[in-house]
Amino acid sequence: MSSHRHLSLPVALALAAVASLAVSRPADAQFGSIKDRIKQKAAEKAAEKAGKKIGEAMADKPAADTAKPAPATNTVTSDGSVAPTARREWANYDFVPGARTIFFTDFTEDQVGNFPKRLTFKNGSMEVVELDGGQRALKASSYSQLLIPLPEALPQKFTVELDVINRDSRGVAANTFEITGGGALNDTKFTRVGWGHNGLDVLGGGVEGMTVMAKDADVQRYVGHPASFRILGDGEALKLYADEKRIANIPNGGFQRGRTLVLYLQGRDDEKEAVYVTRIRVAESNRDIYDELSEKGRWSTQGILFESGKSDLKPESTPTLKSIAAALKAHPDLKVEIGGHTDNVGSAASNMTLSQARADAVKAALTSDYGVSADQMTAKGFGDTKPVTKNTTPEGRANNRRVEIVKL
Repeated sequence: MSSHRHLSLPVALALAAVASLAVSRPADAQFGSIKDRIKQKAAEKAAEKAGKKIGEAMADKPAADTAKPAPATNTVTSDGSVAPTARREWANYDFVPGARTIFFTDFTEDQVGNFPKRLTFKNGSMEVVELDGGQRALKASSYSQLLIPLPEALPQKFTVELDVINRDSRGVAANTFEITGGGALNDTKFTRVGWGHNGLDVLGGGVEGMTVMAKDADVQRYVGHPASFRILGDGEALKLYADEKRIANIPNGGFQRGRTLVLYLQGRDDEKEAVYVTRIRVAESNRDIYDELSEKGRWSTQGILFESGKSDLKPESTPTLKSIAAALKAHPDLKVEIGGHTDNVGSAASNMTLSQARADAVKAALTSDYGVSADQMTAKGFGDTKPVTKNTTPEGRANNRRVEIVKL
């Protein structure tokens, strides 16, 4: 949990000021262990597809690591998202990403060594670095604070997605990050959510103080490893997720709806105690599928996710597929077109081919896995020919990468 939680505000600020004097070493000298772990995830995924045990894929690890418990089968994709590969682990996962992207960054447009140009620096020691394979990340090597500026007030129904890499050490018990809806960290009028390898920490709004300690297996799993943290807000209610697990369901969260999110990163000036953010996405959730189809004739989603450059469905697509299936099975006379859409990155021909394959994959999954009649659905890929907005911003490209359900 946060190391500043029980300190007086002056003491906490003094500690933060001291930490902010830390000087980051060059990125190339920082990523030995992080690179190994990302490579390890790729090895685990390959092993699982081949029907092998994780231990077999890790047989060539150094002897010093062989005594550690096997970490979760997380994979890191080129878009910065993180997910365990076993679909069965997502059976009770009900997070559906917001359909309309309000803010998005994966730091690909930022220069290594600089602070991200679309975020606002407040204090601390932070810079963009490049991980193995070219993935960018924001590294915090001290207790740091930044603002995420939004073009509009946070909607009543919203989602926040944070992909992070936790510190590679159990020597610091602090959260990896803390996030609020614009208020100060110690302002208990609104909710502050904190998470790290030790578990969840929620304070403020309607919550007097809530701690969910991680099980030892999860602590081992997250130390030094990537993770995806998700917030789903609906009025006063908050649901909080770490990878495939929903870890809190709070009916009276009281998350502030402003035009700024405040993010605190609990890094330290040490290779093993720095923390990283690889992706931030803030979005507005859409309405019920059938209501949207009845009123507008179409329903768009970014909750159906695929492996990068492929048509293989990722397991976190499960909640969205379940929702679509439920709507179609409840209305057997309803016929729809499943449309695959891309942004304009890549060639038009390859985008068209990929979007068709992904539309076909969605239809096949709804039929084989969820029992929807194939007669209710057609599948068509549109590539980048029908953008809903310009492809000139990260948010625009994110909104154009979508699956649409269109009433026929």
